[in-house]
Amino acid sequence: MTSLLTFPKGGIHPPELKKLTAALAIEVMPPADELEIILGQHIGAPCTATVEKSAEIQEGDLIGEVKKGLGVPLHAPVAGKIKAFGMSGHPMRISAPSITIQTDKEAAARLYTRKEWSHLDSKALLAKVHGAGIVGIGGAGFPSHVKLSPPAHSPIDTLILNGAECEPYITADHRQMVERSADMIEGAKIILKILGIKKCFIGIENNKPDAIAAMTEAAAATSDVAITVQPLQVKYPQGSEKQLIQAITGRKVPAAALPSTVGVVVHNVSTTIAIHDAVVLEKPLYEKVITISGQGIRRPANLLVKVGTKISDIVAYLGGITPGVAKVVMGGPMMGFAVSSLDIPVTKTTSAVLFLTEEEVDTKPHSQCIRCGWCLKVCPMGLEPKEIAIHVEAGRAQDTKQFGVFECFECGSCAYVCPAKRPLVQFLRLAKMKATN
Repeated sequence: MTSLLTFPKGGIHPPELKKLTAALAIEVMPPADELEIILGQHIGAPCTATVEKSAEIQEGDLIGEVKKGLGVPLHAPVAGKIKAFGMSGHPMRISAPSITIQTDKEAAARLYTRKEWSHLDSKALLAKVHGAGIVGIGGAGFPSHVKLSPPAHSPIDTLILNGAECEPYITADHRQMVERSADMIEGAKIILKILGIKKCFIGIENNKPDAIAAMTEAAAATSDVAITVQPLQVKYPQGSEKQLIQAITGRKVPAAALPSTVGVVVHNVSTTIAIHDAVVLEKPLYEKVITISGQGIRRPANLLVKVGTKISDIVAYLGGITPGVAKVVMGGPMMGFAVSSLDIPVTKTTSAVLFLTEEEVDTKPHSQCIRCGWCLKVCPMGLEPKEIAIHVEAGRAQDTKQFGVFECFECGSCAYVCPAKRPLVQFLRLAKMKATN
């Protein structure tokens, strides 16, 4: 049996809580009456609208583009009419500029047919990835065409597909690995051709045996490149880029450096499917699979939804919420953001919406640091969260650079184990903001 790999330092084992949705096949949610498409769905400059109010549009039409700076275009998820330009709720920025589309319920869904791509060179393939508006679906929304264009001084020899999905509750990647394994492998082959390399590893935590089996079978059908499915130990945050690279290759990405410095490019498995669809079907990224879970939603599901679908419409489709809902989180319970409104739309980077009851949320107030050292033990980056937090409370956030605050990727492991229930991630975010100014 293949040995189970993991990263060497820190990490935690929170309850997985995936049984609510792990066995549920992906379900297509019908388009809502209206969609709110946020113009900034990627790292970099937000899109500028390329359509006018009252314009008639078709599914897949270009509705926004970045004319200068880092970014990707935006496409219409449905046929319909441009109803308004305004502001929409946002889980991190409170509100953000958006386009509201009134859906044409009578319009037939756009059909895509397979195109041959083997004759295309890396430049042409990259253009298709950029033109489809693809960003890192599993992370912060970094434009994929940029990640696939590493600097010449950092030669790449390894592609890693991230199928760890280590956050509790979330099963969207899991279901796509089970249901679209062949497309995912073809997407990997497209990425390998763009990068000009032959070696790929697919890291999947060992709590997804059906996904491991499906991906192994699909990879076995490929002979011209080396694609290896690598089972991983179940440990959070296994899906973090630097931790995954170290677990699979043994290479350690230096502080403040990118994976390309150690010859690796990492893509989420769902992003790989989007790349497949962009190249093979010439389909832009305007819909995605998200997990809807928690004891507070009446019918948990893995849904394929249009980008721009509001949480309130998802709730209505799934039968409503239960009376005991204490918190709604966009993303996972470790790294997601609690939201105070259901009128926030899904973006390209939304992985899940969780409806958590009082039984699932710890609402006890926090106290002072008791200096137990647990946060140091579990930090996968070897930082000192307690010292950073103490400095922030003392008004000395600008002095936290010495503790490596910018190496923190806000996984939440420290806050999870803290017996004093201190909001360490919030302290760390504040420290980064203050230390930057």
